[in-house]
Amino acid sequence: MTLPSPEELVTRLVPPQQGDPLLLGLRNLYIVPTRFGWLWLSGGGLLLIVAIQTQRNGPLLLSYLMLGLILLALHLTHFNLQGLELRCGEPAAGFAGTPLAYPLIARSRHRREGVQISWQPASGEGVAADPLMLTLRPGEQTLALPWIPPRRGWQRPGRLKLVSTAPLGLFRCWSRWEPPRAQLIYPRRLPGPVASLPVLRSASGSTSHSHWEQEGTEQWRDLRPHRPEDGSSRLAWKPFAQGRGQLTKQFSAEAGEPLCLAPAAGLPHELALEHLSERIWQLGHQEAIYGLELPGLRLEPDSGPSHRDACLRALATSP
Repeated sequence: MTLPSPEELVTRLVPPQQGDPLLLGLRNLYIVPTRFGWLWLSGGGLLLIVAIQTQRNGPLLLSYLMLGLILLALHLTHFNLQGLELRCGEPAAGFAGTPLAYPLIARSRHRREGVQISWQPASGEGVAADPLMLTLRPGEQTLALPWIPPRRGWQRPGRLKLVSTAPLGLFRCWSRWEPPRAQLIYPRRLPGPVASLPVLRSASGSTSHSHWEQEGTEQWRDLRPHRPEDGSSRLAWKPFAQGRGQLTKQFSAEAGEPLCLAPAAGLPHELALEHLSERIWQLGHQEAIYGLELPGLRLEPDSGPSHRDACLRALATSP
């Protein structure tokens, strides 16, 4: 059985700091010697004992210098984080399973060297990103901290840990904070089948809906010569294998006919939302006209970045 370190004991017994903004000070900073610090302290103490036993001034002076230096390092390391203020920025929406940036605004009165920042995902969820080693300049600056959200919805990246061993590496000073602002996470993008209902426009301009298409397919229309910007996902491979050259599949959405997308039947709900997320992202880049229908929610066909973001937001917050 191994004894927990002082840092592990503090993590178990003391909850992380809450609220926005966070001001680091005497009540929320913890400091303990590092392994090198314990070795330095032991060496200074041993040298002091030897100096007393031998009654020599040289070892006595050296031991005082070592012990005085570690006392000075205690205050310098604590001062490297004391007074630092952090507050949440405005996080932009993104997709689950991909690296995103969580903005934090840091305000400091002086330069701070060797500040290490890392995420500790709550409840063992998410993927912890590599720690960042930063040098904070005086004034206010924005930090973009990477993290990988595990699922859709309004998510928080977890607990933020700030650590410093500067300037001498004899002490380790740290604090933990849980930023309260959540970030909107869209379903991860996964190619797959979706259900689609063409929206037909009458002569008066109103819309009416025809029958559901076959589940998991789009309304294929025609083939046209392949262009480099089309990509390989829409390349017609069968005609290419027959020696007819590179042709691109055209669907009804490309011909100007709006579609109403919906989750494909027979698939788990989360998987169907991931397929819709990929399809909406592709249609948004194609500037197609499409709508979205979810249980209890319907978005009329439209196009443009704002409509794409509204559809992705509906997927992210779908129950």
